[in-house]
Amino acid sequence: MGNSLGIVRSVPGGLPACRGWSPQGCCEGGVPTLGLGRNILKTIALGQMLSLCICGTAITSQYLAERYKVNTPMLQSFINYCLLFLIYTVMLAFQSGSDNLLCILKKKWWKYILLGLADVEANYLIVRAYQYTTLTSVQLLDCFGIPVLMALSWFVLYARYRVIHFIAVAVCLLGVGTMVGADILAGREDNTGNNVLIGDILVLLGASLYAVSNVCEEYIVKKLSRKEFLGMVGLFGTIISGIQLLIVEYKDIASIHWDWKIALLFVAFALCMFCLYSFMPLVIKVTSATSVNLGILTADLYSLFFGLFLFGYKFSGLYILSFTVIMVGFILYCSTPTRTAEPAESSVPPVTSIGIDNLGLKLEENLQETHSAVL
Repeated sequence: MGNSLGIVRSVPGGLPACRGWSPQGCCEGGVPTLGLGRNILKTIALGQMLSLCICGTAITSQYLAERYKVNTPMLQSFINYCLLFLIYTVMLAFQSGSDNLLCILKKKWWKYILLGLADVEANYLIVRAYQYTTLTSVQLLDCFGIPVLMALSWFVLYARYRVIHFIAVAVCLLGVGTMVGADILAGREDNTGNNVLIGDILVLLGASLYAVSNVCEEYIVKKLSRKEFLGMVGLFGTIISGIQLLIVEYKDIASIHWDWKIALLFVAFALCMFCLYSFMPLVIKVTSATSVNLGILTADLYSLFFGLFLFGYKFSGLYILSFTVIMVGFILYCSTPTRTAEPAESSVPPVTSIGIDNLGLKLEENLQETHSAVL
């Protein structure tokens, strides 16, 4: 990403790195002690919080589909976008200056239309793919979004990865493969699909659109603001999903036999999705879109654990192994910060500088380097 913290390294507020600065015992005689492990634990906790939100949307959707025969993914997304609109778009409307809703629309309306379209269609295509292909295909091909996300981050955000990051991603994908194998052995793979090729293409398109949306989200929340991202997605997501549900889901919506249980499931889904959209920019701002996507790979496992009690799933020890492998890969990725390379300007050669991905870990490196320089 093109946002450099500069060559002179310091902690927030311009204080000299480490010297005279000791947040909660981070530095002791100029040497970092606790901050690195604390930042990794914080990143893990934030990632798993997002996984639980995704788990909530999966469980409520499955209840609606299996118990009440309600399949309305676009209506469910529409409710979430409406909540974002009512909260964040309205907040932008009352902002002053260049952060005002009208000012943003005048300058960047077409960009946010494309972002809203990518976000809405990513959600829709993945859900629609289940009608054509198998659970295994969706789980495996959905991971295609991670290499696409890394490639987009390289070219758009100027992220520069180290060897350990590629190893970490490979370990996480191995964990996903273990999870899929556990699904097959436990007998969950009972959907053969009626057109596997179409379903697989839908998954790949949806995963790619998710990557585009996540890269845009990282750029906006780090260079602009979280409220602008959520407000614009809420505005155009509401419009686009509203038009689309009238076209593709009006018959399904009209056939719903509403009662308080169905309404409660819709509310629960909307709240989980709203929390996911609200918290994800906060996590991306202190880590990166790639690390967030690696962290939420455990969402399917949480859904499985709840499904053991709610839907009678069979348990396999491979699920525990899969969770462990994914977490090991996630920790490996978070343990080493990425770099951000500034694009070349005129005749000045490109300079590799500190980025914002895994910010807490970068501060730890800065503290160590400053201590060495002082000695």
